[in-house]
Amino acid sequence: MSRKHKAAKIDKLICDFTGGAVKHRFHFGGGRSQALPKAVGMKGGINPIVVDATAGLGRDAFLLASLGAEVTLIERSHAIHRLLAEGLERARKSGGDVAEVISRMTLLHGDARYLLSTLSPEVVLVDPMHPARKKSALVKNEMRLIREIVGTDKDSVELMTEALATASKRVVLKWPLRAEPMEGICSASHQITGKSTRYDVFMTG
Repeated sequence: MSRKHKAAKIDKLICDFTGGAVKHRFHFGGGRSQALPKAVGMKGGINPIVVDATAGLGRDAFLLASLGAEVTLIERSHAIHRLLAEGLERARKSGGDVAEVISRMTLLHGDARYLLSTLSPEVVLVDPMHPARKKSALVKNEMRLIREIVGTDKDSVELMTEALATASKRVVLKWPLRAEPMEGICSASHQITGKSTRYDVFMTG
């Protein structure tokens, strides 16, 4: 993809923590009873130290931070990192409850495979960009754009291996609901399922 074409794709993406679906989920999403908070172990008053190793546009990280977790976001794509940094800064400047959530989010630019060992996370969240399934319905336009910009994560097994060696409590793999388990890693301790997504949980402690 040419630089001009990629720039046009990026211009169609928005990283917004102050409105739309993100704001609605913030206020009406169901709190800690949602699948992701349950998967990372946010039972009762537990607020884990989480590394989102594949941050994307930061929505999962924002959800966890909104519920009290301290979250470090790692994004290796220059383009997506820039969008995320700009979105975080706008949210920080907006003040109020959203800015308070953002104060628990730290963004890093780099490859999580090499950064995880420097962070001592309790929980690592991995949401790899995998190829679109041929028989599935068309993915959302936003996800299609991100995939066109960053490609697929062919090193996701490497990342999972590093996450499993680094997380002191658990690793959570976000995965399509009906997909086969990721090859090349151990079996999950348990799973938590949603409508189209499941979370494979690997207890490491």
